[in-house]
Amino acid sequence: MISKNKAKTGVLLVNLGTPDSTQTGDVRKYLREFLMDGRVIDFPFIPRWMLVNLIIAPFRAPKSAKEYRKLWTDRGSPLLFHTEDLREKLIQKLDAEKYQVEIAMRYQSPSIEEGLKKLNKSNVKKIIVIPLFPQYASATNGSVVDKVMEIAKEWQIIPNITFISNFVDHPLFLEAWAELGREMMEKEEYDMYLFSYHGLPERQIRKGSVDGYCQLSDKCCGNYTKKNQFCYRGQCFHTTRLIASKLGLPDDKVVTCFQSRLGKDPWIKPYTEDVIEELATKGVKKVLAFSPAFVADCLETTIEVGQEYKEEFQDLGGEKWDLVPSLNSRDMWVECVKDLVEQNT
Repeated sequence: MISKNKAKTGVLLVNLGTPDSTQTGDVRKYLREFLMDGRVIDFPFIPRWMLVNLIIAPFRAPKSAKEYRKLWTDRGSPLLFHTEDLREKLIQKLDAEKYQVEIAMRYQSPSIEEGLKKLNKSNVKKIIVIPLFPQYASATNGSVVDKVMEIAKEWQIIPNITFISNFVDHPLFLEAWAELGREMMEKEEYDMYLFSYHGLPERQIRKGSVDGYCQLSDKCCGNYTKKNQFCYRGQCFHTTRLIASKLGLPDDKVVTCFQSRLGKDPWIKPYTEDVIEELATKGVKKVLAFSPAFVADCLETTIEVGQEYKEEFQDLGGEKWDLVPSLNSRDMWVECVKDLVEQNT
């Protein structure tokens, strides 16, 4: 007997989020929602509330608003419209009779609740949630899982829900980055290739350590094993090795580092700022920078890596600093997401 069940599979693409505008009030609202997440700042509620609402958000919002104004385009936030473009291209690639694709931001709009509501209203038989963070971290992928389940637990009927935990070694993800790297390298020869990832507090890495494996050093992060498959630092080094291998880069010209520190607690090292200073001291003149923790252009890539680090490098005597653009809605990246969906259908 042929089944008459024509219910679709729902796909929810979730990116980090962005302020609704570059106004200081909207930026402050975004920072408060983002930093009050207990997986982002893993302090007890009261000290976290005081830190975010009395110190970070009031003083950081005006400065961050200025940075967002440098980033904003006629279409608004690049992180948002590139995610929208990814959705549109993915819809064209997937069978419209089998899939319904929605997007959401973990913080601000469009919310995860809005995206799930659309899928739930359509009576999808299954939901595939893809946090658009290549390397798993509690503060990103884990937070998305938390929020989805917080919402879905209130539903009377909960369909099958599948989460994509990471895709650090997906062949199409790696090839998409390699394609971008080749395009840059065809135009210029570089002395060093720098891979800068968003940082995390060391304590968060240790919390996820399996059997005390984590040493926060090259000793444990030099190999990708079942014990560190969900270690954020280990995944970042693994991503670098795989992309560098596809590009044929020699080990002595590749460096992995971590950006965007917040607060005084130690974060995972090496810090990107320290690496830049070290490279300049050694006489390195031309650097090609990658940001493979992000799949869409955003404040941390375009402004922090593309502009601020460039200025630091040149102030120290460097001559050329180029940033490889993010995957955005590049065709190879769309094919990667399509494959992630179909593998989990």
